[in-house]
Amino acid sequence: MSAFLQPLSNELISAALDAREFAYFTDDDGDIAGDWQSCHIYFFRVGKDGEIFQVRILTHTDFSTDDVPKLYAFCNAWNHDRLWPKAYVHTGDDGVVRVVGEVGADFEHGVTLEQLDQVMICGIATGVELAEAAAALK
Repeated sequence: MSAFLQPLSNELISAALDAREFAYFTDDDGDIAGDWQSCHIYFFRVGKDGEIFQVRILTHTDFSTDDVPKLYAFCNAWNHDRLWPKAYVHTGDDGVVRVVGEVGADFEHGVTLEQLDQVMICGIATGVELAEAAAALK
């Protein structure tokens, strides 16, 4: 792995995933994503210059709007007790409710492959934990 600072890029994100031999794909919008156990995980570059790395966890368990109060309580407890990922409730246009998680890091001044890998692994590992905990609510 490279120990020098580089601008955050989709190529660097792909290199970090390739180094771990993870299966992933790039969607029609150019976003990088993959499936891990009970969740779908996106690796986004956000911010004015795409300098913020965001690992977004979309849990696979579907809930209804009747479950929203229970999910709010779950996310509040999760966020109180854990640092990663930040958890919240999302209702899709189709009315399906899911728990979503996010881990982010600001790499405005650049990032090493090792640093990117560390945040990526944090997002994947804690995201899978979040997805499993959310699934247990069903």
